[in-house]
Amino acid sequence: MVTGPDERNEAITMTIITGPQQFNQDDLYVDLRSLVDVPLHLKCEGFNFAGSVKLKAASAMVEAAERDGILRPGSALVESSSGNLGVALSMIAANRGYRFVCVTDNRCNLATRRLMESLGTEVHVITEPDPEHGLLGARMNHVRALCASDDRFVWLNQYANPNAWRAHHATTAPAIAAEFPELDVLFVGAGTCGTLMGCARFFRAWHRPVRIVAVDSVGSVTFGGPAARRMIPGLGSGVRPAQLDESLVDDVVLVEERDTVRTCHALARTGFLFGGSTGTVVSGAAAWLDVHGTPGTTAVALAPDLGERYLDTIYQQHWVEDLYGEDVLRPVAVA
Repeated sequence: MVTGPDERNEAITMTIITGPQQFNQDDLYVDLRSLVDVPLHLKCEGFNFAGSVKLKAASAMVEAAERDGILRPGSALVESSSGNLGVALSMIAANRGYRFVCVTDNRCNLATRRLMESLGTEVHVITEPDPEHGLLGARMNHVRALCASDDRFVWLNQYANPNAWRAHHATTAPAIAAEFPELDVLFVGAGTCGTLMGCARFFRAWHRPVRIVAVDSVGSVTFGGPAARRMIPGLGSGVRPAQLDESLVDDVVLVEERDTVRTCHALARTGFLFGGSTGTVVSGAAAWLDVHGTPGTTAVALAPDLGERYLDTIYQQHWVEDLYGEDVLRPVAVA
């Protein structure tokens, strides 16, 4: 930290960092009560150089692998990601001098792929799904094949790595607890379930009961539903996440992708441009609170990222209408 006088001879504070992962704005919330007509605060996780909540998991997994001697000079990182974790690892790999191969699929936003490549990442795009486990299963098969072909590859495996949930147990959940000591309900999107499990474990041991509501996409198999087409990357899974413990989850809300799109556009019309995962979480939270909430309910939802990477998909009219119909963008209430 560096301090010095400004024009009024008052002290100013400057933050100086040596690595991009050292910066993360972790205390910004949006009050959505005027937008969704329910008491809800949205914790924004996209204000860092990686642009998403995945920076926390990526940093924790890399640091643990280095500490344990698994990741060392000459190693190469490989990971399966629908986008945000891939960007976070791309940034860290570039900063620390590792080669990185990100295995994604054709649902990954073009802007996200270009961002990873700009950071020096080699992006492998999977187009053919695994017969049983879909595109995610095919991505994981590709990762395993790469690791088998070259022992320099290190697969952090965000789907089963306990450091992913530990990162949120140590940072995300305590930050929410400090800002909202009377928290009643927390809404967390279910993707790999690292964020969900870290927060759930923290609040299970907290001084007051907090309902943990997982928000997932229709078509995801995470909570036992049938697999179906999902076009918006981020939440949902074609393979049950290894780190999911359903006993820590009080309720599950499933959101149709049409509602995700509507919610993103409704938020954008008020000036808040969020990503698809955030649209899903807000839609699910608003629906749950509409049934179970009261004026005195203290509720927080997690917004994993912002909307700039979705300009060619969720915020592109033709893409939306081709997938979800011409009526999907007619003005409707967020809930």
